[in-house]
Amino acid sequence: MNTITDLTDMEQQLFTTGLVPVVTIQDAGDAKGLGTALVRGGIPVAEITFRTPAAADGIRTMAQEVPEVLVGAGTVINRDLAKQAIQAGARFIVSPGFNPRVVDYCREQNVPVIPGINNPGGIEAALEAGLTTLKFFPAEASGGAAMIKALAAPFPQVRFMPTGGISPKNLGDYAKIPSILAIGGSWMVPGKAVESRSWDEIAGLCREARTSLQGFSFAHLGINSDGEQHSSSIARFFSSLGFPVSQGATSYFASEFLEIMKAPYRGSHGHLAIRTHNIPRAAAFLHALGFTTQDETAKYKDGRLIALYLEPEVAGFAIHLLQA
Repeated sequence: MNTITDLTDMEQQLFTTGLVPVVTIQDAGDAKGLGTALVRGGIPVAEITFRTPAAADGIRTMAQEVPEVLVGAGTVINRDLAKQAIQAGARFIVSPGFNPRVVDYCREQNVPVIPGINNPGGIEAALEAGLTTLKFFPAEASGGAAMIKALAAPFPQVRFMPTGGISPKNLGDYAKIPSILAIGGSWMVPGKAVESRSWDEIAGLCREARTSLQGFSFAHLGINSDGEQHSSSIARFFSSLGFPVSQGATSYFASEFLEIMKAPYRGSHGHLAIRTHNIPRAAAFLHALGFTTQDETAKYKDGRLIALYLEPEVAGFAIHLLQA
């Protein structure tokens, strides 16, 4: 199964953040306020599109005034726009299609380029050029998450950045796919909010999107026992209440929501298992809230991280992330 490995620093930042706000700026003077709002919202990334005359100046302003933001340029459809973007301070280039002249120029300038594709032929052309991080565009119109899954099978080395038609309603469909580097969209930075300089609104939309991207949901509650005899008696109690009980090597399950450990394990009382769309990305999200990973607890399947414990405890329970 495809998974995200061997990332450059820029790609790692995109993966950890997981979202790329696609921005159309009418007034370069809005770039500083917008960049600050993105940082406040937990998404210090922007793809400023060359759809208005203010694009280059907007990139320059944001790059200089809000250096915490990873500023890229989008809708770069020719070599001249790529040159303008790079001179303005763009740290990565995104194009809607695969233009060899744009790719070659960006590589000459040592600036990462993410060209757009939506079919196997485009991927093969990109691979021939030495590129493995690609924009999937227009995402929904080109088959959406199902199409990316289909393409990932014959091209396991490719990392996708889908953009186009993605919203909070279908965000989770893409976030679950192992080969997704990041997801682009404009719903976090609506044009009217930018024009009206509604920075608090944009920061709030970014926070909501970043949280939604993780797809957190309750999996089960694990209870520590004093030993196998004690755990067995607890399991019998729940069985007497009509809960279906199953036994594993280290625990009993009373229904799918309650795990009874046969011996004391992590957490003063037990553990709280939480499902998420992508464990490494979720761990990075929770790191900002003060949690650290317990790497010795990591479990993998087919090369993908499927389980991981965190610290500190919450109400006496260790936090246990599970791959959805």
